[in-house]
Amino acid sequence: MFASRMDSGQEAGGGVAAGTVLMRFVWPHGGRSVLITGSFNGWGELVAMAPVEGCPRVFQAICSISPGYHLYKFYVDGEWRYDEHQSWVTSEYGLVNTLLFPMDANHNPTAGPELHANMELDNEHFRRVEVLPTISEADVQASRHRISVFLSTQTAYELLPKSGKVVALDVDLPVKQAFHILYEQGVPMAPLWDFSRGQFVGVLSALDFILILRELGNHGSNLTEEELDTHTIAAWKEGKAYLNRQFDGQGRAVTRQLIHAGPYDNLKEVALKILQNDVCTVPIIHSSSDDGSFPQLLHLASLSGILKCIFRYFRHVSGSLPVLQLPICSIPLGTWVPKIGESNGRPLAMLRPSASLSAALNLLIHAQVSSIPIVDDNDSLLDIYCRSDITALAKDRVYTHINLNEMTIHQALQLGQDSFYPYELRSQRCQMCLRSDSLFKVMERFGNPGVRQVIIVEAGSKRVEGIVTLSDIFRFLLS
Repeated sequence: MFASRMDSGQEAGGGVAAGTVLMRFVWPHGGRSVLITGSFNGWGELVAMAPVEGCPRVFQAICSISPGYHLYKFYVDGEWRYDEHQSWVTSEYGLVNTLLFPMDANHNPTAGPELHANMELDNEHFRRVEVLPTISEADVQASRHRISVFLSTQTAYELLPKSGKVVALDVDLPVKQAFHILYEQGVPMAPLWDFSRGQFVGVLSALDFILILRELGNHGSNLTEEELDTHTIAAWKEGKAYLNRQFDGQGRAVTRQLIHAGPYDNLKEVALKILQNDVCTVPIIHSSSDDGSFPQLLHLASLSGILKCIFRYFRHVSGSLPVLQLPICSIPLGTWVPKIGESNGRPLAMLRPSASLSAALNLLIHAQVSSIPIVDDNDSLLDIYCRSDITALAKDRVYTHINLNEMTIHQALQLGQDSFYPYELRSQRCQMCLRSDSLFKVMERFGNPGVRQVIIVEAGSKRVEGIVTLSDIFRFLLS
């Protein structure tokens, strides 16, 4: 909720009394018809709320209120509702939301519900106040502890689907053929099997394809497009080790060891393996032999799958985890666009659609991110470019006749989005949230298949304010 304080003689909307404020109330949970009423208007008139442009599930209404303590409630599709993610109490009107707006905008209230007011100057006439619920540090730690204990009691078996497939590749397969398989199977990565050793030895991912394309574009490289027909995955991995200067004591290239887990490992251990090794997935491998021979690949564990387990258990008792009710802007989570005068240790990477594909690939590598928001000249969100999007270049061998410095991100996105308008914000691709959304609501966004990041935008303009990844969520919960 935001408020605009009017000067004593000024009016907005044709009649704001002196000493009152204009408060923007928000209902972010969708509906066809949303109205609001409360103590600010004597529980009389139902005020209609309108959808926010660009966010059809978010409704807002501007109401004139007097400073003080207020109760309010929403009327959604013929039913009385309250927002459980905002401060609420039980009253004579049932469950209602609460708001404490002080007489002095610089006054920090000491009575009423525990709230925090953050003042920002909008212009010479208006000030914006963001009212945020807060909880004690003890409640934060208690919530984290409950989640940690839950994950410690669940095993990787919980992640195994009832049916499905796992794609694995032989290390002797040519690199070009391997990436065609990834594209055709619609997977961004696959475990690698070494027949001579009888074990899984690594993972081939979209990042490997990015590095290979950069090598092909490097005039000093020994790797040519023709060699991709015969260049095996094993040879590439060894070459990659040389590029990364990974050598043993005898000067031989040493490839990175496979990070994997067993079906009896608990989910906390699996999540920490993913975070500590900075990988997207961990193969779940089982062997009935003591020496690990004849391994079986059961599943590819990811933070997304672990989050679904958390949701299945806590979804209907989320109130028992106070930390989930906190707005994401009030907790150390994600990467944010710094405000004027602020320093930011890790700047948010964004690009325009006219930027070159080469610039996008370089940013993905050097910034060590899995996706980049694509924005217009006003920094409003248009789309995102992800590491996995690179596999679209395998279609019809597009990578053989493009120049990474000449192809734009706009053109690259079109390759994998033939059936979509390239800048349409599709629900499964560009998941958005507001800075005032609760951690629980943001975690719900990650429940959609394939979602690994949620873009924080300004309501209406869709101006990018930050980004939250699955890794950010788990680092916060398990720290």
